[in-house]
Amino acid sequence: MSLGGAQLPAAGLLAWVYVSTTRDDYGAGYGGALAAFFVLLVGVVVVPVLLPLLSAALTFALTLPSVVLARLAARRAGGPSWLWHLPAPAVPAALWGVLTLPLWPLTTSVPALTALGLPPTLWVALARGRAWRPSGVWWRAAAGSAVLLVAALGGAVLATETGLIHRYEPPRLSTGRLAGVWRGAGGAELRLSPDGRAEAVRLPAQPPDYDWLDKEYVRCGGTGTWRPEDRDDLDRRGIRLRLDGHCGEDTDWSFGGTEDAPELFVLFGDPDAGTLRVLRRA
Repeated sequence: MSLGGAQLPAAGLLAWVYVSTTRDDYGAGYGGALAAFFVLLVGVVVVPVLLPLLSAALTFALTLPSVVLARLAARRAGGPSWLWHLPAPAVPAALWGVLTLPLWPLTTSVPALTALGLPPTLWVALARGRAWRPSGVWWRAAAGSAVLLVAALGGAVLATETGLIHRYEPPRLSTGRLAGVWRGAGGAELRLSPDGRAEAVRLPAQPPDYDWLDKEYVRCGGTGTWRPEDRDDLDRRGIRLRLDGHCGEDTDWSFGGTEDAPELFVLFGDPDAGTLRVLRRA
């Protein structure tokens, strides 16, 4: 692991905390022993393989351009060389931010890339002229990575508990907002009326003799009724849909998405490996 990659584990931890806290997981995820096994697998197998590659990519994409820009600025404008290494990472970060604009907004990509590029760029300036053996560089990088990882974990917990990182909360949908047409994959369509009536076309439904470990479902059509499920003891508020006839059982659709883009979803089977189906406003 190079000095350029020392902060990558901490950055990965922060990214994981941010995504898992602020995004809708639809009630799914890896829990219990499976989560422990997954984390162990990533830590023991994946990280040692990917970290050198990611470190090299970070070096060529951010660190080297930042160092070159800082030294050119110091030669032309004068002043302490290390001082120019502080703002330099913002330039390649802005460039990569523009190139990745279809994927992430500039307000997210540029600060994140600048933060990734700053530590190794500043380290190059401070370490310039010192004769360190490769083993010394490796141990310093490993120690720095461990310190940053602990600091990132503490900072993530603090930011979450103090509200700096806002936890995801599903929208609260009134009867008026629920009324209308909802569509999903495979031609699924659900029309909800304010008076509690419902019409469905190829809508996923809980099959007869349903077992909570079974991720299979049936597609049903026809008319039926719906009612809100908004008890305080529920993990998610939603609606209970009952279709007439013999196709499927009562199915609970939960609220997801955001206030501006609400969704209805149902997860069939084990939350760790179930089948997710989502409906969005037409």
